[in-house]
Amino acid sequence: MNLTVKGKNIDIGDALKTRAQESLDHIFGKYFSNPIEASVTMSRETYFFQAQIAVHVGRGILLQAEGQADTANAAYDAAAETLAKRLRRYKRRLRDHHRAATESMRAQAYILAAEPEEAEEPEAAPANGEAPPVVVAEMQTDIPTLTVSEAVMRLDLANSQAMMFLNRAHGGLNMVYRRNDGNIGWVDPQLRAGA
Repeated sequence: MNLTVKGKNIDIGDALKTRAQESLDHIFGKYFSNPIEASVTMSRETYFFQAQIAVHVGRGILLQAEGQADTANAAYDAAAETLAKRLRRYKRRLRDHHRAATESMRAQAYILAAEPEEAEEPEAAPANGEAPPVVVAEMQTDIPTLTVSEAVMRLDLANSQAMMFLNRAHGGLNMVYRRNDGNIGWVDPQLRAGA
């Protein structure tokens, strides 16, 4: 596994790098065998340290975990425990999913700039008063073909808010998302013929 340990506005010592290497080797040796790469980012916030762990395990599966504490070691331990808990929950399904081939469809992805609070130049605004958002990045992404439970698993492992996928049952585009109440929502559009 290729491991990168870095700090944002803090120095990361050799002891924390060694701790992260041994800890991640132990976690992945116990629950999952062949991760491709891992990244640990430590940062100092106002009153606490924050640790972020991101591990790419292959075939589009990304594991992410965060931890916060008074010390850097405690923050890393909290993030590593969260990662281990997710791996423990999905251990069997990850191994089965890792062996099976996953189909995917290529799609265009865009990242749009946030709208400014106030227009800096009033004469630059278009006639209708709304300026189109600026495209910051344009890239290709894969939309995997998954079952709903596999999509929920990937959403949970990546700790993300939403995920689009092709439903293996009927081939249509679906989306799973994390609701404000903590539950997972599933969007499955039912297109009617002639509508």
